[in-house]
Amino acid sequence: MVTKRLGGSADDGDVRRADSLAREIFSDVANKWALLIIEALGERTLRFGGLRDEIEGISHKMLTQNLRMLERNGLVERTVHPVVPPRVEYTLTGPGRALRVTIDGLCDWTHRHLGHIEASRHRFDG
Repeated sequence: MVTKRLGGSADDGDVRRADSLAREIFSDVANKWALLIIEALGERTLRFGGLRDEIEGISHKMLTQNLRMLERNGLVERTVHPVVPPRVEYTLTGPGRALRVTIDGLCDWTHRHLGHIEASRHRFDG
């Protein structure tokens, strides 16, 4: 995967541009698994198994890939405790907690408009 470097250009921050760093970051975090991981972590620190238990339907592989991506983007901190067997914990960083505020807003929006969306889908599919 090639990563763009923020070179100070306004274009680097434009999510509408295919070659921008902002679009790459947006694409990374705007997927259902990343959003659910951030929401599940919240203000807690969880181990891998605890996260998997919190997110119904996520596979071991998808959880691993998304945790690595979130860590790479500085949104999740991974702590390995030097015990046998190793204990690994995940927690949100400051930017991860800030993103969670936005995700909470999206969750609130979903709950507020669930009935409308369900009725619209029913009409469309009928």
